[in-house]
Amino acid sequence: MFPFPLMIFAAGFGTRMGALTADRPKPLIPVAGRALIDHALTTAADAGAGRLVVNVHYRADQLAAHLAGRGVSISDERARILETGGGLRAALPLLGTGPVAVLNSDAIWTGANPLAELAAAWDGDRMEALLLLLPVDQTRGRGAKGDFRLDAAPGDVGRISRGQGGEDHVYLGASILHPARLAGVAEDVFSLNRPWDQMIAEGTAFGVMHRGGWCDVGHPEGIVEAERLLHSARHG
Repeated sequence: MFPFPLMIFAAGFGTRMGALTADRPKPLIPVAGRALIDHALTTAADAGAGRLVVNVHYRADQLAAHLAGRGVSISDERARILETGGGLRAALPLLGTGPVAVLNSDAIWTGANPLAELAAAWDGDRMEALLLLLPVDQTRGRGAKGDFRLDAAPGDVGRISRGQGGEDHVYLGASILHPARLAGVAEDVFSLNRPWDQMIAEGTAFGVMHRGGWCDVGHPEGIVEAERLLHSARHG
């Protein structure tokens, strides 16, 4: 059993998808015949996740209807989209206390289960956050810019940093974090980058490499790349 409550981010507008999101939210866009949110829910189920929360904003009624009866709690952001940090903080009453896992709904994974990888590497005695990463050149559907540096040998857990150049690893949209720092942010709308930067400064933000493939599905070309990734994983 996955030992953390899980928040799946699904409230974004999907503007980079263009016409594909004119009549539906991005999490309902199909990839290889299944909606993106269903790929994310399969990842959660395969890891043994129990308590699940999904936030909704754009075309929220469609997404809520799709999730009805599936054991998922809805964090309603219809009135105002709160970004990742604000959205997670608003969902905490549904998630409970202690560390929580988060997963973006707009990506496709192959290889090891990302949530299981995070759970296996989590050390609450020294970590406030653990992010799943890949080197830039191993990602698909993504540009050439990285998000973090990882101070670790391949396969190991290490501290993350950024802001001094050399950011050669991409954050894959899956992490575990202790939400205590969210309470200290005055704004309602904010990114998880705010608490992450505080954790990086104090040496409590870590990263671990994903053992598998990953594709960002934030734009139409990413759908094609994701389907190629899945085909390659299934057929070698």
